[in-house]
Amino acid sequence: MSVNTPSPDPLAAADELTARARAWRTEPSESPQLEALALAVTANLPVLLWGEPGIGKSAGMEQLAAGLDVPLETVIASVHEPSDFAGLPIIGDDPATTGVPMAPPDWAVRLAAAGRGLVFFDELSSAPPAVQAALLRVVLERRVGSLTLPEPVRVVAAANPPSSAADGWHLSPPLANRFVHLHWTHEPRTVARGMAGTWPSVTVPLVDPGKISGAVARARGAVSGFLTARPGLAHHLPADAEGRGGAWPSPRTWEMALRLLAVGYATDASREGLASAVVGAIGDGAGIELLSYLEELDLPDPDRVLANPEAFALPKRGDRQLAFLTAVVSAVQGDLSRRRWEAGWVVLAKAVDAGVPDVAARAAVDLAALRDTDWAVPSGIDGFIDILRLSGAMPAGS
Repeated sequence: MSVNTPSPDPLAAADELTARARAWRTEPSESPQLEALALAVTANLPVLLWGEPGIGKSAGMEQLAAGLDVPLETVIASVHEPSDFAGLPIIGDDPATTGVPMAPPDWAVRLAAAGRGLVFFDELSSAPPAVQAALLRVVLERRVGSLTLPEPVRVVAAANPPSSAADGWHLSPPLANRFVHLHWTHEPRTVARGMAGTWPSVTVPLVDPGKISGAVARARGAVSGFLTARPGLAHHLPADAEGRGGAWPSPRTWEMALRLLAVGYATDASREGLASAVVGAIGDGAGIELLSYLEELDLPDPDRVLANPEAFALPKRGDRQLAFLTAVVSAVQGDLSRRRWEAGWVVLAKAVDAGVPDVAARAAVDLAALRDTDWAVPSGIDGFIDILRLSGAMPAGS
């Protein structure tokens, strides 16, 4: 009598082989593009990775989500309709009273329920203009239908150059201007090591809480000082379609650059990684000029100066003076106290002593506006009395 034994699964061994071939580990690596991605994610700015098909953009997102320990939702933008992002109308019992809510898609509901996560919009340049338009609100306002994505949800997208994308489109200027644009490439050595089972890791930088105030103030001073010297770069829309579909300077992207600088200062990011992120926000031309300006600027930490203002020597160059005094006032505003406010006037008084009160005029008006009515007027304000009265920051009888 024969006994029927179950036959082994013919694909079990093959599946095990495939699983082992897919297994990989990561190791720390100095990569400006990975650091730029991590800086933008830390600053909670939408990122757009540009790269040829098969370069590893999707795999990078899996690794980033694993490093952040958050769920990943991948949305192929090119196969969706505008209503998939704007929401589908759902009629309730009494539309005249409650209105018609716009139902969000399932991926948005899952992210909202988790309270955190990473949403990855792939093949963005293959999405038609109507879909790109629907994505504007998702990227800028984090709204999907009637649902608002939680703040800890990060947004990353990927696109192939129009020449490489299937039915590729240039990005519309309003959508392109909402991203930090990074060029995603891999060196042959990196690919070779990855085939051996080891890929570089995406390490998210940690913000030092003790550096937050000074980092924001330094970034404000740097960007404000630069745009004061180069006002023509505050907004510059490229003339060609390809340029408009990439990074270019506007008030929105300058704010993005400011946030990137602040995160870089608060995390001690490398110059290369920070440079890649800043250029990805405001474009090559404005970005290279800003970086050159920052190399020569070398602003001191305004919080340290406010802690001991008497020991501080005002920079000799006018652009450094303006940028630093702007940073000092921003630092006082970020952590306002009477001691820090009075220390700010000690710093500004050095501009009067140096014979350049006009450089500190705007900063003096802003600092005066921060005064609590219970605080006495310090002696350092004497050199700015006329300016403050003209601006209305100080009554004529004071």
